[in-house]
Amino acid sequence: MDQRMMRAYLDRIGAPAPRAADLDTLRELHQRHLYHVPWENIYTRLGTPVTLDEDVFLDKLVRLRRGGGCYELNGAFAALLREIGYDVTLLAAAVFEEDGTPVFPLDHLVLRVELDGPWLVDVGFGQFNVFPLRMDTDEPQRDPGGEFRVVEAGHGDLDVYCDGSPRYRVEAHPRRLRDFVPSWDWHQVSPESFWNAMDLCSLSTPDGRVTLHGNRLITTSGGRTTEVTLEDEQAVVAAYRDIFGIDLDRSPGACYAERFATTEPLNA
Repeated sequence: MDQRMMRAYLDRIGAPAPRAADLDTLRELHQRHLYHVPWENIYTRLGTPVTLDEDVFLDKLVRLRRGGGCYELNGAFAALLREIGYDVTLLAAAVFEEDGTPVFPLDHLVLRVELDGPWLVDVGFGQFNVFPLRMDTDEPQRDPGGEFRVVEAGHGDLDVYCDGSPRYRVEAHPRRLRDFVPSWDWHQVSPESFWNAMDLCSLSTPDGRVTLHGNRLITTSGGRTTEVTLEDEQAVVAAYRDIFGIDLDRSPGACYAERFATTEPLNA
């Protein structure tokens, strides 16, 4: 990443030029990223593959002003942090199922940033922590997103809990971006992946969160959640534009259905 891209990235997340690569700056950048860059799967639903490449992520987030999944968001954020001067390591994580078992290890990408100790940085998990979490203590950590704990899980791995529930297990050893290629490819094409199951677009706000899930617009503000069903495709497209700043000609769901529609009956 060059200085021009760094300045454009900072503008994308509404952040001033950083004064130092310290904890206060990291916290501000983390929060601003969550407030400005949505967690969304539009390209996947449109059938537009995204290469697991840092330059591709940066172009998508900064020039096109889109969002993405964990590989894209944390991959791009890692590049920004390194350009500022942070010591950043990519780590793999396995998200826990509802029954408490972790899925495959490369299902999620997080970052470790070394400052006065190791800090867990994650701007790509949807509704989660607003600020980085310390990785060298199992004491409760209060955050606008809930109460978090980072607990040893054996073999150097760490389990991250939110409000008492395990969310994902972080590997101890460093990873390279290309290590995540098989997982990313699977998420982009498999109907079994949650990432490819329904339109998702979600953004943190100063007092909660706003999420577009299919045609359901879900807003949480001050601890109160409201849900509105958008009546047609035009209303969905307008929500992407007005709430998330994403201009679309068609809703991702309509494009997805069109891609897999059978126009003529199969011959016996």
